[in-house]
Amino acid sequence: MSSIIALLTDFGLQDIYVGVMKGVMLDIHPEARLVDISHAIEPQHVRQGAIALRDACTFFPAGTVFLVVIDPGVGSTRRPVAVRAGSYTFVGPDNGVLTYALEKLDAEVQIVELVNPEYRLPQVSTTFHGRDIFAPAAAHLAAGVPLAHLGPSLERLVQLPRPELNIAGASVTGEVTQIDRFGNITTSIGRLRWVQEDRLLLEPVFEPQGGPLMVSAPEATVTLNGQTIHEIRVSYSEALRGDLLALVGSTGYLEVAVNQGDAARRLEVSVGDRVELVVGDFDAAVRN
Repeated sequence: MSSIIALLTDFGLQDIYVGVMKGVMLDIHPEARLVDISHAIEPQHVRQGAIALRDACTFFPAGTVFLVVIDPGVGSTRRPVAVRAGSYTFVGPDNGVLTYALEKLDAEVQIVELVNPEYRLPQVSTTFHGRDIFAPAAAHLAAGVPLAHLGPSLERLVQLPRPELNIAGASVTGEVTQIDRFGNITTSIGRLRWVQEDRLLLEPVFEPQGGPLMVSAPEATVTLNGQTIHEIRVSYSEALRGDLLALVGSTGYLEVAVNQGDAARRLEVSVGDRVELVVGDFDAAVRN
């Protein structure tokens, strides 16, 4: 069994929170290997955390336990849960943050509510369940404690709505889902993959009306906040330094970027803004 515990939070690194959770886990399971996915999720931004978890989880070894703490409802009636999906286990609040990762894995799930006091710290605060409930649960699970020991089974989890993604003829509309520290803009339009030198296949992650379709990259246009970009490029270097471009990012989603610059700042874009892809030489949808 893997002893990897992968952490994803909105805690940042300037405070003690992440370090304290690691200390709790190592006290319970000294052999655990702790991996930081990110602690820079925007505060209380559950959907951003859900997207980050979806994009990261399948790159980890089988048996990894994911400790996910983006928890604006801490201390409320929201439930603390652990979920086993295929070869992975997730620990966190039942607020939708696991939605997209579980959809991506598409595996049978087992869900328990974390209520067994044997697998919590002796004193549970109302403001730091990451330390008192989630970190102990993750450590015990990574050490081999059966999921069922942590609490009773649940039938379902809170679900987040899917980001906008619609196909109408030759037009695909979506929304900005993430902006990274470089100012690169990720959208909900994906997954795109190259199938020929100048052809892309769009295989939506967030299934729209309709099915996959072909995109002629040289003839495609991308419109975001009033700015239209012609053609989808293969890499940043295909544009001159400082030029705006559209491309397929490393996770397979349509992105807008500036080569060695900040596209989000230039376009004054925020998460949730609408983006449109017009596929140009529309070959007709390739249905499932």
